[in-house]
Amino acid sequence: MEKGNHTTVTRFILLGFTTNPQIQLVLFVVFLLIYISSLAGNITLIVVICSSSRLHTPMYFFIGNLSFLDLWYSSVYTPKILVNCISEDKSISFGGCAVQFFFSAGLAYSECYLLAAMAYDRYVAIANPLLYAIAMSRKLCTGLVGISYLSGFVNATIITGKTFTLSFCDGNVIDDFFCDLPPLVKLSCDVPGSYQSVLYFILASNVITPSTLILASYASILAAILRIHSAEGRLKAFSTCASHLTAVTLYYGSILFIYSRPSSSYALERDKVVSVFYTVVIPMLNPLIYSLRNKEVKEALKKLTMKWRAE
Repeated sequence: MEKGNHTTVTRFILLGFTTNPQIQLVLFVVFLLIYISSLAGNITLIVVICSSSRLHTPMYFFIGNLSFLDLWYSSVYTPKILVNCISEDKSISFGGCAVQFFFSAGLAYSECYLLAAMAYDRYVAIANPLLYAIAMSRKLCTGLVGISYLSGFVNATIITGKTFTLSFCDGNVIDDFFCDLPPLVKLSCDVPGSYQSVLYFILASNVITPSTLILASYASILAAILRIHSAEGRLKAFSTCASHLTAVTLYYGSILFIYSRPSSSYALERDKVVSVFYTVVIPMLNPLIYSLRNKEVKEALKKLTMKWRAE
């Protein structure tokens, strides 16, 4: 429907990765296996944490919430990717695109804040181990998780509202596999200065602020570790935050690579690969990161498996 020189967009076309049917079939199998692994890994980790009384600690409370986020995070993208791989219809409605954008943004921003809360938890555990259980009370942990979700989805509401009121006059073909910010901005014929200000606000509040808190926490953690006299004690203290540090590096590295650059430097083909990594692959890797390196989780999983077999 025409309005002056602009066209009202009712549907978007998601190009995905390729139009080759054979490659699409291969991608379908690959993404299906990744998605199944992600669901199985995150659900298993949540069940293990909930069922084992030894894991009812602040650290595992945060890990369980991270798995919950990753469980839904991957579900925002992967089902649509799988459908597009085997369907000739690559379209998504304007409303569907907005909903996908909103939940992907909300979950992504929430994870940024949650990772910052987990960094603070590791700092308290290392700097004040004797007062850890008191300092990281259930009320505080629940509050930090609640703030993470609230902050994430409030910011998602702001950026979604601003993005989907832009004028999309440069076609409706999204050169990506989901409704993401860079390709949507590329389709807009007029990006007002107020929108750029919102983007800077979103970047500052959801990426820069949490990453600054994480860096401050790890600077304090490093200082606390250096005060430990024995090498064995230092190694043990560092190992307690190694999994979190790995998860932060993977997640923030890919996020910053895509969203911290000016729009003129976007290379959508290259950025698709990075987008796949943080939207689909990382939710599968996080349960492995927090279980394979963790003796308590492996022991709890072993006991739970033996219990199920006995029944």
